[in-house]
Amino acid sequence: MRNFTVTTVWGIPIRINVSLVVFLPILAWLIGSGGQIEIYAGLIEGLTGEGFNLGVLRAGSMPWVIGILAAIGLFVSVTLHELGHSWVALRYGLSIESITLWILGGIAALGSIPKEWNKEFWIAIAGPVVSVGVGGGCYAVVLALPPSSNIVRFVFGWLAIVNITLAIFNLLPAFPMDGGRILRAILARNRPYGSATRIAGRIGVIFAILFAVVGVMSFNVILLLLALFIYGAATTESRTVLLDELLEGITVGDIMTRDPKTVSARTSVAELIDHMIRDRQTLYPVVDASGSITGVVSLNDVRQVKDQNRESTTVEAIKRDVSLIPSTADAFETLALLQGGGLFALVEDQGRVVGMLSEGDYAHAMSFQQDFRSGVGR
Repeated sequence: MRNFTVTTVWGIPIRINVSLVVFLPILAWLIGSGGQIEIYAGLIEGLTGEGFNLGVLRAGSMPWVIGILAAIGLFVSVTLHELGHSWVALRYGLSIESITLWILGGIAALGSIPKEWNKEFWIAIAGPVVSVGVGGGCYAVVLALPPSSNIVRFVFGWLAIVNITLAIFNLLPAFPMDGGRILRAILARNRPYGSATRIAGRIGVIFAILFAVVGVMSFNVILLLLALFIYGAATTESRTVLLDELLEGITVGDIMTRDPKTVSARTSVAELIDHMIRDRQTLYPVVDASGSITGVVSLNDVRQVKDQNRESTTVEAIKRDVSLIPSTADAFETLALLQGGGLFALVEDQGRVVGMLSEGDYAHAMSFQQDFRSGVGR
C-alpha cells in the first residue's frame, strides 16, 4: 500500500500509510460512539479523583471532536514511541530508513538489525519507555487542568491510559513486537543469535495463534490483523536470520558459477532449448557478434514463447538486462538486493565478467552449509 511522507525528524522521513488515512475516521467514531466515553470518563475519574460533566462530553458533535482529537493524539504518541527506538539506534550509529505509521501502529525501519544483544535490548525497550513517559506526561496534564476543562482533560486522560496500555502490550514476548525483541536480546546473551531468533520466533507464532483465537471469539478485526502481522513477520525474520547465518562470511565469488556457457543473441529459442537440455543449464549469458555480454536469458523467458514461434524467435528478442555484481560483494546482502527483480546476475572482477549468479547457486551453497554444520554437530 502507498505511503505519504509528511515530515522528517532527525533526517528520518515520517510516513503515513494509506491504511491509516482510512482507519483514522473509524477510530474516531469508535472512541466517540457507544459507551466508550462513559467507560473512560469513569476510569480517568478513578485515577484522578475528578469527575466529568458527561452532558458536555456527549453534547451535539462533541463525541466526534473528542474522537478525532484522541485518534490524532494516539498516532502522535505512536510516532514518539518509534522515535524512541530511532534515537537509541542513532546513538549506536545505526541508520533509520523511515518511520511508517499504519493501521496497526508504527514501524521504525532500521538499516540493519544489530546482532549485539545489548544494542537490540536498549533499542527495543526504548519505545515502551517513551510510551510510559508520554502516558505519565498526559496524566500530569490532567491533574494540572481545572475540572471545568472537560474535553481537554478527557482527551489527555484517554491518552494517558492508552499509552500505558500500549507500553504493557508491546512488552508481551510476541516476536517481532518490542517484547519479543527484548526476549531475543536476552536469549542471545548466552546462545547463538540464530538460535535466539528461532526461539523468539516460535513464541511469536504461539502469540499470533492466541491473538487470532481471541480475535475470532471477540469479533475483533484489529486483533486478527495483528495476529497475521506477527505470524508473517516472525516467520520471515526467522528465515532471514537463518539465511544470514548460512551465508555469513561468504562472498558472491565463492558461490557463483564460474565461466558459464554462453549463447549467441542470434540463436533461435528452439536451438536454445536444445542447449539447455544438453548442457543441463537453465540460465545463459547472451553475447553479441563481438562476444560482449549484453544480457541473460532463462528458462522462464523461454516459456513465454509459444511453441509455434520458437523457430522464428531469437534469443535477442527475449533476453533481459541483468545486474553486474562485484565478486567481492557479500552473498547475503546481494541476495536481498536481487530478490526484488529476479535472482540472477553477472559477476565481475576487475572489469571482466568471471561468472554468473543464480538461485541454483544460492540453493547449492546453503545446502552445503547446512550439511556441513550438521556434520560438525554430530
